[in-house]
Amino acid sequence: MEYLFWIPALLVFHSYILYPIILRILTSKEKKKIDLFSLEDNLPSISILMAVHNEESVIAKKIESIFSTNYPVHKIEVIIGSDSSTDRTNDILSEKTILHPQLQYFIFERRGKANTINELLDKSTGEIIISTDANVFFTQTTIFELVKHFKNDQIGLVDSRMRNTGLQSHGISIQESTYINREVLIKNREGRIWGSMMGPFGGCFATRRSCYNKVPSTFFMDDFYICMRVIEQGFKTINSLDADVYEDVSNQSHEEFRRKVRISIGNFQNLFRFKGLLLPPWKGRAFAFISHKAIRWVGPILIIIALLANIALARENNAYLTVLVIFLVSFLLLPLDFFLKRINIHITFVRFVTHFYGMNLALLVGFYKFIKGVKSNVWQPTQRNQ
Repeated sequence: MEYLFWIPALLVFHSYILYPIILRILTSKEKKKIDLFSLEDNLPSISILMAVHNEESVIAKKIESIFSTNYPVHKIEVIIGSDSSTDRTNDILSEKTILHPQLQYFIFERRGKANTINELLDKSTGEIIISTDANVFFTQTTIFELVKHFKNDQIGLVDSRMRNTGLQSHGISIQESTYINREVLIKNREGRIWGSMMGPFGGCFATRRSCYNKVPSTFFMDDFYICMRVIEQGFKTINSLDADVYEDVSNQSHEEFRRKVRISIGNFQNLFRFKGLLLPPWKGRAFAFISHKAIRWVGPILIIIALLANIALARENNAYLTVLVIFLVSFLLLPLDFFLKRINIHITFVRFVTHFYGMNLALLVGFYKFIKGVKSNVWQPTQRNQ
């Protein structure tokens, strides 16, 4: 029975605590010469692809952030697919095409992000494909900081560094931002050590055209699928800490939960599709895949197994009884946090605990929906400007 407690507990501990420490140690003395483009070089042409649905509140700002760049504008094409938008998105796109001849847009019937991007890919011509979301804003140097790494022929995909704005104490934005910042460092170190960054932040990443593969029509996590196909082909995936982009981090727990359920469905789709990359476990990319992703995705099941074993063991051992009490107290923080929010009291530590359990509940719900079967990946964007 003790094995049923300790194995799941140690796996969760490894994924969330030990693995990031291992990465930090392995990169602490790393000094590698990196082959990069300069702005004076003959830079590759790029195609920026974006699927949008009812993004009137952000689309104009997004387009202007793209064209406010130090990258040669004649090397850029922007292709946007409006996935059956019913607000002013299409009108704004029409206005922007007059100002920016490099911008094209197409109106589609509702089909989902992956199918929209797949169609836009066929219309693109760039040597480098940049996939991005409407609510993720570029800096003047974002495009160049992504593309400069492709001078190295081994690089297949480069991720950006997500910076968060709009942090508020009364919601979950601080916890979500902390989680994202930690993930950025983990992914950056995976890329530096093994050239196997485990999935980009889907808001903005660049892929070598020859490495880019279309996403299956029912897949949710298109960014992770594209990344793992690059790794599968023997190319490197990395994160560039200099390629800054900005996004309003989610602050409403119900919006973030809905988003994470969708992500969870995609996680399990990709886990089964790329199960071959889990072996051999001592190889860098497999170790990263298992440690960073696979264990976390089955984390809710591991926690439930550990809890049930803990209940059985607590009857015979006071040490396990103490652990069980800690377990149960942490669960009680969920209704406590809900009550405190109602009276406008916000305790950061309590919110971190509830955020962790919320993520794992979303994983469990997503797993259930995955088991039931996925027939469509049509999405509703997270509420903007919360």
